[in-house]
Amino acid sequence: MILSRRSIILSGITVAAAGALPGFAYAAAGTPKRLVFIIQRGAADGLGVVAPTGDPAFAAARRAMADETAGGAKLDGMFTLHPALAATAGLYIGKQAHFAHAVATGYRDRSHFDGQNMLEGGGSRPYGRDTGWVGRLLTLLPAAERDAIAIAPAVPLALRGTVQVGTYAPSRLPQADADLIARLTALYADDPLLHPLWDSAVKTQELASDIGGNNGRNGADLGKLAASLMLPADGARVMMVETGGWDTHSGQRGRLAAQLRGLDQLVGALQTGLGPAWSDTLVIVATEFGRTVEVNGTGGTDHGTASTAMLLGGGLAAGGKVSADWPGLGAAARYEGRDLKPTRSLESVIAAAVAHHYALDPKRVMTTLYPDA
Repeated sequence: MILSRRSIILSGITVAAAGALPGFAYAAAGTPKRLVFIIQRGAADGLGVVAPTGDPAFAAARRAMADETAGGAKLDGMFTLHPALAATAGLYIGKQAHFAHAVATGYRDRSHFDGQNMLEGGGSRPYGRDTGWVGRLLTLLPAAERDAIAIAPAVPLALRGTVQVGTYAPSRLPQADADLIARLTALYADDPLLHPLWDSAVKTQELASDIGGNNGRNGADLGKLAASLMLPADGARVMMVETGGWDTHSGQRGRLAAQLRGLDQLVGALQTGLGPAWSDTLVIVATEFGRTVEVNGTGGTDHGTASTAMLLGGGLAAGGKVSADWPGLGAAARYEGRDLKPTRSLESVIAAAVAHHYALDPKRVMTTLYPDA
């Protein structure tokens, strides 16, 4: 069989449901409720995102990096928000942001791949589940509310389940390096159908992998794209957005600021794009684990345990708050002498937020999303 250029590119864009392409109509949704799960791949530093500036051990442990909180919004007597999260600070003031600190999944071994698998799969051990917590959530929703899509190269584990979902990004083609991407871009340059599809897909992948690029404008563009896929009456109602670049082993000060600036602009553009629909939207931002309390020798932090999760949206149960059973940062209080000790499960935070958002029974939500809990 001879493949045409059109068959090659259309098979190369991962579209598990045809609704992943712009202009394709989803089934009409019967509720205005929307859910967005933003995963921070790489282990985001919760102590840098929501800094415990009121903890007497914080400044000594973080040394020069502690100064990065200067100019950040004071959330309460203990916590200060990173100054790059300016729009998010506004959401907090408006009771549309909640930060859950010192949280973690049940994973403790500090491997990105295993940690992300547990975060997405919701199991009690890595690779213990072949479906994800979002995929299982879809089974609790009426059929008209199950339209789901991921801005990702393939369907992430979190969205996998019995309900079909779509993706919007190019597939992970073997040996699809920068040179191949450039040559394919040139090949499709004069094709009126394939050029805009390919160009859009490549740009989407670039935005998700570097949300802090272009002074945060990549994040803003990603937020606009997400809103455009969710706002229409026949648009997606559940979405997962993959973001990378959170593994800050070195030079964390500037890198974390850039990442958070991109995330802030992503959320701001999503809010603006959704307009009044933002009041019925829940955004969950979470990472696989946190980072060490102490700064390492290269101005970064290493793989840790507990971190911070964000809940954003217009209808939160407890907006304008930081919830934490704070363990302290002193040497004796740390997990294994090095990490922020987890005092609450991330699974319970997510399940409670989802149950409130959809007005579902909390116990049923917990047992469906996290059967092993």
